[in-house]
Amino acid sequence: MTSQVSSPAGKSDEASEAVVGEQRVPHIERSGATEKEIRRLDRVIIRFAGDSGDGMQLTGDRFTSETASFGNDLSTLPNFPAEIRAPAGTLPGVSSFQLHFADHDILTPGDAPNVLVAMNPAALKANIADVPRGADIIVNTDEFTKRPMAKVGYTQSPLEDDSLGAYNVHPVPLTTLTIEALKEFGLSRKEAERSKNMFALGLLSWMYNRPTEGTEAFLRSKFAKKPTIAEANVAAFRAGWNFGETTEDFAVSYEVAPASQAFPTGTYRNISGNLALSYGLIAAGRQAELPVYLGSYPITPASDILHELSKHKNFGVRTFQAEDEIAGIGAALGAAFGGALGVTTTSGPGVALKSETIGLAVSLELPLLIIDIQRGGPSTGLPTKTEQADLLQAMYGRNGEAPVPIVAPRTPADCFDAALDAARIALTYRTPVFLLSDGYLANGSEPWRIPETDSLPDLRTQFASGPNHELADGTEVFWPYKRDPQTLARPWAVPGTPGLEHRIGGIEKQDGTGNISYDPANHDFMVRTRQAKIDGIVVPDLEVDDPAGARTLVLGWGSTYGPITAAVRRLRAAGETIAQAHLRHLNPFPRNLGEVLRRYDKVVVPEMNLGQLALLLRAKYLVDAQSYNQVNGMPFKAEQLATALKEAIDA
Repeated sequence: MTSQVSSPAGKSDEASEAVVGEQRVPHIERSGATEKEIRRLDRVIIRFAGDSGDGMQLTGDRFTSETASFGNDLSTLPNFPAEIRAPAGTLPGVSSFQLHFADHDILTPGDAPNVLVAMNPAALKANIADVPRGADIIVNTDEFTKRPMAKVGYTQSPLEDDSLGAYNVHPVPLTTLTIEALKEFGLSRKEAERSKNMFALGLLSWMYNRPTEGTEAFLRSKFAKKPTIAEANVAAFRAGWNFGETTEDFAVSYEVAPASQAFPTGTYRNISGNLALSYGLIAAGRQAELPVYLGSYPITPASDILHELSKHKNFGVRTFQAEDEIAGIGAALGAAFGGALGVTTTSGPGVALKSETIGLAVSLELPLLIIDIQRGGPSTGLPTKTEQADLLQAMYGRNGEAPVPIVAPRTPADCFDAALDAARIALTYRTPVFLLSDGYLANGSEPWRIPETDSLPDLRTQFASGPNHELADGTEVFWPYKRDPQTLARPWAVPGTPGLEHRIGGIEKQDGTGNISYDPANHDFMVRTRQAKIDGIVVPDLEVDDPAGARTLVLGWGSTYGPITAAVRRLRAAGETIAQAHLRHLNPFPRNLGEVLRRYDKVVVPEMNLGQLALLLRAKYLVDAQSYNQVNGMPFKAEQLATALKEAIDA
């Protein structure tokens, strides 16, 4: 969904991630309803939680879409099991969706929910530790029976003892109310129960004054072939809204105003990282005037890109779902040889399988995009959880000296720009390029300003068209490894072009001619030249946010941007002095990085790994970069980082 914002740009530099502002406004009376009070909030964090079959991701997504159309700034955190249908009623089977929305600029999905919707005992137990005292908990009381409670270790109902005394608990028989609301549709009990997530969505939509038209239209579209099911879901959604409107259990509803002051003028839509990345690849193909070819094998959490790109044949995109990871990248590299923008998408385990072909792409010096949506490892690891542990794999995970540029987006919306940047490097320098996103960015979402097409970079490149070298006898020939003196890129010769026949393969090539060469001196020269090409890639200097001349710098990369920036805001609001910088380009590093690091007494590097960027910084720049690490499958929390950075400042 898109929305228009016509206010001037403005960014909040307050500690807006730390407190909830509340303002009472006069109550209003609605026709046919009890008298209700409306309170205005500056931000809210809501978490929907239930079984993986309860539709929590759909519920959260619909609430997010309506929130985006309303004009709030937002950030989301889906969290779900790896199993398609995890064991019902168990802690490992809990699926949740957290949404943080506000009337100002925000950066993270929030540390802790102000409202938890728990569809069963497992959802309550799995999430209660994250819920702060005084928060609202909406509980589906129909599920708090002996057997479901026993599955998660409750010997007695937490709704009846004093264990939830610190919270505002709202017991609601969601299942019973949903079945009652759908009696007229003639559905079985099981079919009617499936709509209880829509009842919960309707209730929350009433509580926070969310628009409803979009959700009703979505339901009718989603179930267009089953009109009875469509209308039943709409009825459940409306029943939830009306329950909030009429019941005395909810005497207060809330308003969060649009974040019009947080955004530049433009047209916005809610977008996830994988969707933004897909659009970025399509835009790169259009700006390069090249067909896009995706060779891929489905893998969590990268599969959404394959699904999305398969819808856009009209933009010159061709997708190939290969039989395995090796075939996927082989096809993509073949497409690059044939003159297309070759792309392959995967996650860490797939990168391991693709490594030989990535080395072949380094040897052939052809443009190829390797999209790695990182997840918890090693091996299968945590397929649906996030991690940043593939940096060293991307940097060094091939045999021989096989340098590859690395680009990392920092937010879901930034995945669009990162895809364009990766394509620029691949096409300009004739090299495979890694783009390192992760599960947090891939599944999370935020508002994205749709760019004007004339603001996008020109990525057009020229193919070789004829001979480029004159022999001593005056004969003109084509040398496939005769390089551009500035970029060191070799010519891109489309097969079938008369006179440009040349040899490809993984055996070392002779400089210039491209003939097979086992000469030691030639191999040394080619290895050093390929490294020099990567080292010479032009990337922007690192920008440092340091308004007060700090002595401590926090340096991040990838998806840690949001939590780091939120933590820095908190510290500055509390009177602390700290500098912040964030890396987009990890190979090569920005040319001024060494000078920036030497400017500070202390450098702290938060990463969702065991210190991979910090290791590279220590090795290259001989600085005592201090790691702050987390590998629990979840993103950092702002308060957690603020505490760690405060300790670093005080040390």
